[in-house]
Amino acid sequence: MLMLQWAGQFGFAELLNQLESLGFFKYVLPFLLIFALVYAILTKVDIFGQNKGAGVIIALAVGLLALQLDFVPAFFQNVFPKFGIGLAFLLIALVLAGAFISGGDYNKAYQWIFFGLGMAMFIIILITSLSDWQFVGRWWWSEYAPLIITGFVVIAGIVGVILAGVKKEPRAKPSTG
Repeated sequence: MLMLQWAGQFGFAELLNQLESLGFFKYVLPFLLIFALVYAILTKVDIFGQNKGAGVIIALAVGLLALQLDFVPAFFQNVFPKFGIGLAFLLIALVLAGAFISGGDYNKAYQWIFFGLGMAMFIIILITSLSDWQFVGRWWWSEYAPLIITGFVVIAGIVGVILAGVKKEPRAKPSTG
């Protein structure tokens, strides 16, 4: 209740500015993201069996070590706003496809179309984020962009033709005799 009163008095923007000044977006959120991902991977791989404490300690160490230098927070500050824009474009495409495509057809070929759109957005977000990141530099993207885009289009076309040409043969039913 006190938080709502404070947010109502000063505004939501002021709350976000206070969290930013405390380093919440630069350190706390990237730490939580890295910790959760490392812990989930260690749990899924099940290296330590029932000993969850070792996974927590390793995830904690990796999360804190990743924030030691400003590379990780700078990368997260660069990539996630672009990721939000990419998701907005994908959502618009899904809404438009849902408005013009009927039931059964949507689940067949259009899954691959939206998978391709998602992969293209992922590649664009990755390339632009790495180009904006000072560690990598911009020169390579401006010099090799046409070649990279042409290569991806050719590879996607080849994969599309191969997938379209593959025919599923009906399986023989096992005999019950």
